[in-house]
Amino acid sequence: MLKTFPKGGIHPEENKITSSKAIKRIPVPKIVYVPIAQHIGIPSEIIVEKKDKVEIGQVIAKSGGFVSSNIHTPVAGTVTKLDMIVDSSGYKKQCIVIRTDQKNESNFEVPDFPLKKEITMDQKDILQHITDSGIVGLGGATFPSHVKLDLKNDNKVDCLIINGVECEPYLTADHRLMLEKAEEIIVGIQILMHALHINKAVIGIENNKKDAIAVLKEATRDDKRIKVAALKVKYPQGSEKQLIKAILKREVPKGGLPMDVGVIVHNVGTIYAIYQAVQYDQPLIERVVTVTGKNLENASNFWVKIGTPIKDLVAEVGGLPEGTRKIVNGGPMMGKAIKNTDVPVTKGTSGILVISEEEASRQESKNCIRCGQCVFVCPMGLEPHLLMNLSEKGLYERLSDEDVMTCIECGSCSYVCPSHRPLLDYIRFGKSIVKKLNTAKN
Repeated sequence: MLKTFPKGGIHPEENKITSSKAIKRIPVPKIVYVPIAQHIGIPSEIIVEKKDKVEIGQVIAKSGGFVSSNIHTPVAGTVTKLDMIVDSSGYKKQCIVIRTDQKNESNFEVPDFPLKKEITMDQKDILQHITDSGIVGLGGATFPSHVKLDLKNDNKVDCLIINGVECEPYLTADHRLMLEKAEEIIVGIQILMHALHINKAVIGIENNKKDAIAVLKEATRDDKRIKVAALKVKYPQGSEKQLIKAILKREVPKGGLPMDVGVIVHNVGTIYAIYQAVQYDQPLIERVVTVTGKNLENASNFWVKIGTPIKDLVAEVGGLPEGTRKIVNGGPMMGKAIKNTDVPVTKGTSGILVISEEEASRQESKNCIRCGQCVFVCPMGLEPHLLMNLSEKGLYERLSDEDVMTCIECGSCSYVCPSHRPLLDYIRFGKSIVKKLNTAKN
């Protein structure tokens, strides 16, 4: 019987259009726009100036604190601006603009990274390389990876979980990475097991990726410490708490972290980035991005340099189809619509979804009919209809008391609502207000 989490969950249409499309490289952009806030925590501090010459992989913004991350230039070129640009959040953020040197061969030579299995670094050096390389969670949360791995003496971690679930409809970046870089991912897992002194790792993959399950089982054949767990297809299985419950039957306490139950969770993309950093001293300057949509000519998966304008990716798949209504950064469930295609790819960009007028149109919101569907599907055991009402009425103290901050914003409630109520919109807004109020109190 396939494992899964017990509470809530839904089964949206998968639409994995690009699952058979091998990862390709897009042309090097003429200009990159590199935001300094590409991670949860404190924005990085810019250490370059206008007119500075920079080389690929050079640090251009240093970590602003412990919960922060270095930013590196993905191209060799010249800093032309330190500017404020609209990023995927819809707000203007500080950004480093770099014009690519078209004559610099390093911009166009694809590095050769043959499989390197031998691990020669000790724990301290591994963690330092991960810190220096600016690696963050590539599943979407963008939490700085070195913070997760900074274990105190009282944190007893006995299991590493690798998240290969990719439960968001449409997205296939992790799926393709597992198929194409399986052996490197296994070495990345072994690197972390060595650094953390643990002897158990589990790769969680939903059963709609049978080819990836088979490939990784073969890749782990000689290391009995690493298991592959086939999981039932159910959204949002890729959420950390749900994944831990599904694989280990451990319950992360309210307000707690995975390490509170002896677990660290990393996305497969993050694991591959750690492999590159430790084995080849390669900082995080590119990632795999799925560019997809039902009406696109050439939807596919791409290696994309951080800072590449999304319009470059759209051009690579044949341009925007007639009747396009929305462009979403991420998947349809948890992704957010972007203002325009000038927005750059960041470390957290797992996919770009192009949605037609027909698909994007919301039906008219009606009164709640008290059917309870939103409660039934909530994986966190909340009452979304109540949270929306409290947010709508501005009752933020009560909203806090009803545990709104434990909402993972998966959108399952909005998906199943027969009255088409914008539950997640109001809950997300309410959470932002409660967070500000809590910060003010502290």
